[in-house]
Amino acid sequence: MERADMILATKDVAMSEDMYQLIDFLNRTLKDLNVIFGLSKSKTDDGKYTVTIYRAHE
Repeated sequence: MERADMILATKDVAMSEDMYQLIDFLNRTLKDLNVIFGLSKSKTDDGKYTVTIYRAHE
């Protein structure tokens, strides 16, 4: 069966040195609540990154 994730929110942010650690911390802490945080380069704003919050479905 295919897994479907629902996007709850997105936000473009400036990159900081600790951003990857923050995303990792949030994913490890909230995994039991079926919440996943993603980080990608912004498609609309050069030099920024997009943080996406997903609700994971099994």
